Amino acid sequence: MTPRVVVSFVLAALLTASCAPSQPDSPEQPPVSSTPDAAESATSEPDPGPSQPLGQTLEEDVELARTLAERYWEGVFQSSGRTYRPLTRFEAYSGSDGPDCGGQPAVPENAFYCPVGHFVAYDRQWLQSLYDEKGDGAVYVIIPHEIGHAVQAQLMSDFTLNRDRELQADCYAGVALKGIIDAGQLQAEDGDEEELLTNLAAAGDPTDAWWRPDAHGTPVARQQAFARGYNDGIDAC
Repeated sequence: MTPRVVVSFVLAALLTASCAPSQPDSPEQPPVSSTPDAAESATSEPDPGPSQPLGQTLEEDVELARTLAERYWEGVFQSSGRTYRPLTRFEAYSGSDGPDCGGQPAVPENAFYCPVGHFVAYDRQWLQSLYDEKGDGAVYVIIPHEIGHAVQAQLMSDFTLNRDRELQADCYAGVALKGIIDAGQLQAEDGDEEELLTNLAAAGDPTDAWWRPDAHGTPVARQQAFARGYNDGIDAC
């Protein structure tokens, strides 16, 4: 199995079929760059080298997704006069035996970014089950999404609704994946687009209870947010 990624024409079709690109949910959100030029320069570094020869196991895909996403954001921050702070650690856990975050215990079947300590943790067995059942697209949704939360933390983003925070992290995940593809560091395979969209849909809320403190957005909303970032870039987030 080689690293799998979504192709742009499918995401563009999703937006066309669902609705026109919407305005950002949080207008006060400070963008990483004030102009598209900064993002473009960050994703067009010379000689990115061949696509990564990893992706045979869950662990390899997780490490690849983490490394390439952080490398992408480091370039974006640098091009806009900022400094990206890498995660302090990236930790796998099992069930309820995970690291706490500011006194809150880790829960099973979850992945999370913790601003207290600036780290990402994930339930390995849960992610392995998604990997086995829905394909490695799960990794390239979940890991860039959590790193998107790390980006929000460094920009000191603020949100009234948790749903808006989560959808922007989906959007940032789309931005990062597109940048990684454009840099030639991952290659697409047949079926990747369906795999990625299936994973996004599976992670959506069963109802549009947008006011809930744990709301992440409906399946369609999450797909659209990811597609918006993938197709339209950082400023669309």
